[in-house]
Amino acid sequence: MLRDVENHFLPRAAAFFDLDKTVIAKSSTLTFSKSFYQGGLINRRAALRTAYAQFVFLVGGMDHDQMERMREYLSALCRGWNVRQVREIVAETLHDLIDPIIYDEAASLIEEHHTAGRDVVIVSTSGAEVVEPIGELLGADRVVATRLVVGEDGCFTGEVEYYAYGPTKAEAIRELAASEGYDLDRSFAYSDSVTDLPMLQAVGHPHAVNPDRALRREAVSRGWPVLEFRKPVRLKQRLPALSAPRPVVVAAAALGAAAATAGLVWYASKRRATSV
Repeated sequence: MLRDVENHFLPRAAAFFDLDKTVIAKSSTLTFSKSFYQGGLINRRAALRTAYAQFVFLVGGMDHDQMERMREYLSALCRGWNVRQVREIVAETLHDLIDPIIYDEAASLIEEHHTAGRDVVIVSTSGAEVVEPIGELLGADRVVATRLVVGEDGCFTGEVEYYAYGPTKAEAIRELAASEGYDLDRSFAYSDSVTDLPMLQAVGHPHAVNPDRALRREAVSRGWPVLEFRKPVRLKQRLPALSAPRPVVVAAAALGAAAATAGLVWYASKRRATSV
């Protein structure tokens, strides 16, 4: 169980979450393939191929070589896509596609970390155009994601500017720790894939979530907690206070405290009047 509140005299800490099969039950990028097909960005053959890739990912995950082939395929596939159109498609279909596949257990962990005063950072190999809106939906404080090169015409060139994968994820969180003042020894990390081993090793509290076989072996040998997330749930089906955006939750708490204070003042004044 997480500690309720961080000691504010200690350095800040953070919780770093991989996205696919850790926070959500599917691949975030491949989940939008049908929407991209309907929007005219990909043809039927490409849609079927990405659907097959989603199946492979769900059944057994992808090893390093498969991830590299998928990266090359997707970066070539999106060459010429208009970035604005991609963002509009993601925004229009985000709640229908992503909200139903968020793990309830992951959403609870995010809430617990926020309650404890820790920042929540999503660290994903998927593209920023997909990950950033998902991070906002989840109430994450920051997002680290793959960035593709955008040409002067506002379209993807097919080249990768930054690939958030393997060791580069660990480098990214170390850079964030330096800029934001995070104490990584007191920070947490969660992932399902052995390819994220460098990220997990970078923090003091690593967790394997729905791990592939290789990561499960590593977690057992290192004595890391192994978590099984099995319950996707829509955020709005959770308790209203927990599914509300973080600022709304804080505002609600503040209003509740103000109401309680006002009630105490009224009660005290009434008692004084009665005693007189």
